[in-house]
Amino acid sequence: MINELKEMDELFNKLFPIMRSITGEGVRETIRILQKYIPLEMEGISTGTEVFDWKIPKEWVIREAWIKDEQGNKVIDIKDLNLHVVNYSEPVNLWVSLEELKKHLHTIPQLPDAVPYVISYYKERWGFCMSHNQLNSLGEGQYHVYIDSEKVDGQLNFAQAVLPGKSDKEVLISTYICHPSMANNELSGPLVATYLFNRLKQWNNREFTYRFVYLPETIGSITYLWKYGHELKEKLYSGLVLTCLGGKNRRLSFKQPRLNHTPMDELITYLNSREQYEMPIRPFTPLHGSDERQYCSPGFNLPVGQFSKMVYGTYSGYHNSLDTKENMTIEALLDSVNEIEKLLKLQELNGYYINQKPFGEPKLGKYDLYPDINAPGTWGKSSTKKIDNRQQLNQVLTLLNYSDGKHRLSDLAKTLPYSLEDYEISIEALKEHGLLAGPFYEEQEL
Repeated sequence: MINELKEMDELFNKLFPIMRSITGEGVRETIRILQKYIPLEMEGISTGTEVFDWKIPKEWVIREAWIKDEQGNKVIDIKDLNLHVVNYSEPVNLWVSLEELKKHLHTIPQLPDAVPYVISYYKERWGFCMSHNQLNSLGEGQYHVYIDSEKVDGQLNFAQAVLPGKSDKEVLISTYICHPSMANNELSGPLVATYLFNRLKQWNNREFTYRFVYLPETIGSITYLWKYGHELKEKLYSGLVLTCLGGKNRRLSFKQPRLNHTPMDELITYLNSREQYEMPIRPFTPLHGSDERQYCSPGFNLPVGQFSKMVYGTYSGYHNSLDTKENMTIEALLDSVNEIEKLLKLQELNGYYINQKPFGEPKLGKYDLYPDINAPGTWGKSSTKKIDNRQQLNQVLTLLNYSDGKHRLSDLAKTLPYSLEDYEISIEALKEHGLLAGPFYEEQEL
């Protein structure tokens, strides 16, 4: 864990200074750095390509952006903070009055020390961002505004990596790489996804195939669906968008998919009701959120939810310079990796099972799953020692009786007071002796 924390912190420091947008070298540089950690394959869709109702925009190239006063002193400079320029700004090289300059300045009056993050991807304009306190400190006079930028034909880039499993049914892990110089609302998702990939890579047996996708928000996910949506509709079992996963003393929360009764939604609902898991569940809404809105659009209606901790719009650093590593914390990200990994393991476990000897109870004693003497001191005791004997036998008998292909593990587990993950030992014991088959992820015929 110490190594993961150190590595994650170092990766954060590499990624944070990059000037990212929905297109351009910042996205590619981010992917190239992440490729050193996981085997991402980068793809690009050319400028002008129509993707559903959208069109791939030109790449934004930004070289310099600053404001100087009459004495030549720099008031702001993107070399100090990427957020100082409106993302996708047009080029400009003018002397303007303070009154005219204010028409192109963006601040947050209620957060006077914060520099806002402002974008204008699809309408031509230029502008700068600064703290409200700095705006109030500006004196009358002329100001030299300079933005050295251009928009060129290029590509919109995204990347993906696939971890194969026993089944071609897939779990999608999607995150975005388009915000500059923000911690929780940008880098938390890619960092958690990257370390989650490496955790899952170490699993001895993966039931599902896991598809990890890194893309620009909104236009990126729409483009990805344009190219791969048919595959997702055929293969996707469950999906997650990872965003805003940092924050001290914040609980992981789950935003439900638009589709009802999806695997992760049912799993978390079960854990909350039976194991006092207490994960906040947020209902699906298209009004705000991240790329789950695109995955859940009615033409696809995929079973994709979202995990967040310090949820967008609910903390003072949202979309501004207060969104720092110190407020996010690398420790909180590692906690998110741990919790999401556990939920993904439980999702694999929480399938349908088939009793392989369903005509009466199997003779469990010959499999060393039942005591070999019937006496008051042995009633209800299994002879296996991996977990409590009474618990083992209770689970074995329940699994065998309800494993008819019609009950998920969480359905039958409701009859006993044990943690869902405890069933893994009993399931493996029964499978080892050829008494149980599964998990399956659709209802089966006995």
